[in-house]
Amino acid sequence: MKTRMILITLALVLAAEFGALLFFATKDMDGTQDVVMVNEAVQSAQSDWEDIENHKNTTSLDYVVLDKDGDLRFQTTGGLSKSINEAVRNRDTILDLEAQGKTVGTMIIHNDSQRQIQSQKQKTVFGLAAALFIQCAVCGAYVIYLRQTIIRPFHKLKGFAQRVAGGDLDIPLEMDRRNIFGAFTESFDIMRSELKKARAAEAAANASKKELVAKLSHDIRTPVASIKAVSEVGAALANDEKSKANYMGIIRKADQIDSLITNLFTATLEELDQLTVMPEDMESWELQALLENADYLHQAEMPLVPECVLFADKLRLQQVFDNIFVNSYKYAGTKIQATIRQEHGRLAVSVEDQGGGVSSEELPLLKEKFRRGSNAGHIEGAGLGLYLSDHFMKEMRGELMIENGSSGLKVTAVISLSGRI
Repeated sequence: MKTRMILITLALVLAAEFGALLFFATKDMDGTQDVVMVNEAVQSAQSDWEDIENHKNTTSLDYVVLDKDGDLRFQTTGGLSKSINEAVRNRDTILDLEAQGKTVGTMIIHNDSQRQIQSQKQKTVFGLAAALFIQCAVCGAYVIYLRQTIIRPFHKLKGFAQRVAGGDLDIPLEMDRRNIFGAFTESFDIMRSELKKARAAEAAANASKKELVAKLSHDIRTPVASIKAVSEVGAALANDEKSKANYMGIIRKADQIDSLITNLFTATLEELDQLTVMPEDMESWELQALLENADYLHQAEMPLVPECVLFADKLRLQQVFDNIFVNSYKYAGTKIQATIRQEHGRLAVSVEDQGGGVSSEELPLLKEKFRRGSNAGHIEGAGLGLYLSDHFMKEMRGELMIENGSSGLKVTAVISLSGRI
């Protein structure tokens, strides 16, 4: 409402200014005398010539009457031209007076057009100055109004947004329903309140999740410890090497499970990047054991590992190969071809199944969190195995590559070699 009134006032003032300019531009300023009134003054002076000193001016004109010798005989008021020269300089009207057919004198009618023009100019200037003053006052008032109702509230919203972005959700936003940002300000404060509730709910959910993981980890440790203890007894009482090797395999897996459970105390599925990776030098013969442990269904023929020193985290590398082999078991269920090659200061271990692979569009997506191939179907899985493996390999200065091989999906773990000679 205030904005509309201010705009209407500005429009009216502007219209008045244009009207004054138009009037001044079109007004005739040539200063010509009224011919009828001039004739009337001349006739009156000629008829009163014999007693010109007592002549009565019946017009609104100012004039003087001179005789043939240039002497002043009559004047309507002071300050008028009293000679022909003065009259010429002032652009006065000069007319001869006749009596009985003879020129008896001269009438000089005062030209006041300059005064009228000057007076008109003054009026116009005063009018325009008054209009400009009103216009400036209205504009100033409008600027103050905009500052109070838009600029200041906007700056408050800007500061509030910066606090919210910085995580400060406790200080409410001061609301003023009188300005146009009133409802918007209220919406901003509602957003702050909802964000605060959401953050509190998120914190509670995270705490609950971590508590659940801690409880599950504790509960899982108990049966794993029992499995390990029974396996140790079985290995001690085994009568043949094959049975003893099987029991030792169970013991190693139990130790691996126990190590993984320890990680669950410090990381959840949403905090996978916080899992620590501590690479160090390891002998290549240890890699042979990791591959054999991962291939627990014995679907692959293991190649010989060349003698070298690797730079890797043994536990995380075991997880990488476990994930690779488990994926082949679940989604292909075929024989596995494993190959090892050493090149460019790195050791590449490739595992390829015979399941036909996946489409080329899906290949770059398999390493993303919670992404699974279209061949997963109803097979259980979280879509984290290759994501974790890729993360572990990068942390060990290695690389995980996924491609379609000649007969199926081919996953290659590229392990960096140690700088130790």
